[in-house]
Amino acid sequence: MDDIQKIDILFERGKIEYQKGNFYDAHEIWEDLWSDYYLKDRKFIQGLIQLSVSFVHLKNSNMKGAKSLLKKSQGKFLEFEGMHRSINIERLKEGLVELEREYELIENIENFDWSLVPEL
Repeated sequence: MDDIQKIDILFERGKIEYQKGNFYDAHEIWEDLWSDYYLKDRKFIQGLIQLSVSFVHLKNSNMKGAKSLLKKSQGKFLEFEGMHRSINIERLKEGLVELEREYELIENIENFDWSLVPEL
């Protein structure tokens, strides 16, 4: 198996874990991808890592950490548009804005609407 195949497999494994709501596992897989390969879109991968960790913080009732990592992830996606790695970037960015609003309004983390997690 060559590096391109390994990269694709790692990315897809992370995406599957993210879609299952296994945000910690998604972050770990994408972190391996980010650290083991110097990719042209490493900022994009870093944004996905930060987004996943935002949800890990949220699940651990760390709202400050969740907000911080969400904000950092938004910055990583700025230079991307259209479709990237089969992800609709505009829809992702819109979802992050909606998520940011929800993070500001939420009073009880237990009431978080997990359907607001952006699809990848």
